[in-house]
Amino acid sequence: MSQDFSSFIGTRAVSQQHTFDVDALAAWLEKNLEGFQGPLTVEMFKGGQSNPTYKLVTPTQSYVMRAKPGPVAKLLPSAHAVEREYKVMRGLQGTDVPVPRMYCLCEDESIIGRAFYIMEFMQGRVLWDQSLPGFSNAERAAYYDEMNRVIAALHTVDFAARGLGDYGKPGNYFERQIGRWSKQYKASADGAGELSQPIEAMERLIDWLPAHMPASARDESKVSIVHGDYRLDNVMFHATEPRIIAVLDWELSTLGHPLADFSYHCMSWHMPPPPAAASAAWTWRRWAFPPRANTSPAIASARASARPRRWRPTGISTRPTTCFAWPPSCRALRNASKPVPHRASKPWRPPVAHGRWPRWPGNLPKRHSQPSP
Repeated sequence: MSQDFSSFIGTRAVSQQHTFDVDALAAWLEKNLEGFQGPLTVEMFKGGQSNPTYKLVTPTQSYVMRAKPGPVAKLLPSAHAVEREYKVMRGLQGTDVPVPRMYCLCEDESIIGRAFYIMEFMQGRVLWDQSLPGFSNAERAAYYDEMNRVIAALHTVDFAARGLGDYGKPGNYFERQIGRWSKQYKASADGAGELSQPIEAMERLIDWLPAHMPASARDESKVSIVHGDYRLDNVMFHATEPRIIAVLDWELSTLGHPLADFSYHCMSWHMPPPPAAASAAWTWRRWAFPPRANTSPAIASARASARPRRWRPTGISTRPTTCFAWPPSCRALRNASKPVPHRASKPWRPPVAHGRWPRWPGNLPKRHSQPSP
């Protein structure tokens, strides 16, 4: 069984909350968008975007408009930064990171009451269900390997050469993220309404995280562009191929630590199955990362900076050690890393909480292996 994602697919009429003066927009586009010819009709993409996304339709061409949900004065500071989305995607054009073409940016709120930008409308597929129902194990592996290839490409972009050297503050990424989200939470949890009451568990987490940050998180030598929300439904695949044609939703992107970005991407492996799938005896590890997933040579050759390392104080070997904490389709990133220390007599393996090893199909004894669906 799979979840019903029909409410996220396609377009609908613009909601009353997100309406604007279409004529004013058309007049601005005639002056600022080369080749634009009206009349203009506007639809709104379904889904839960924090920045409303519109389809602009003309007799000759369609466009996509991303806008802030309202004027800056009514938004949290630094939130809904569509201008940053525009800047990073424009900077990434021509790299190995596929992005839509950027056309124009308008930060003048007097036009339609909010900032917005116009980009290319692309035909492809957004896959909402991370279990990829209807695909074989080999096909699922191909889609996730493609995601690995693209995030490795992102983390090896020379951001300074792309005009993005000032896109963020290099260093202290984890500290800045914890501080930023803590401030955002406190600004929202003001107790003014039913949904803005303080949450005790969140208050404890805000205190706990800075006190338990490992020293490796303060390593300022690893800096790259990080997407911040890299997941299956934030990329668009080719209509028929397991090939990403556009990475979308760059609202949380900045300069930061690539391991944070890659760890977020790997959360798909650890998320519990959706209720509908769980009721059908569905196993996440059986579906999302098949036991014989092909590791992409592109990932290994990229030698992405997103490579976890655990060091033991006893002995050094030049043989790469497989990262058993990651799914098979991600191991190339580990195996492409620098030599990893381990005991001479027995290869080191990462410790696992509660004395158990990760139980994805490729790591189980044969008698416990999951059958192919």
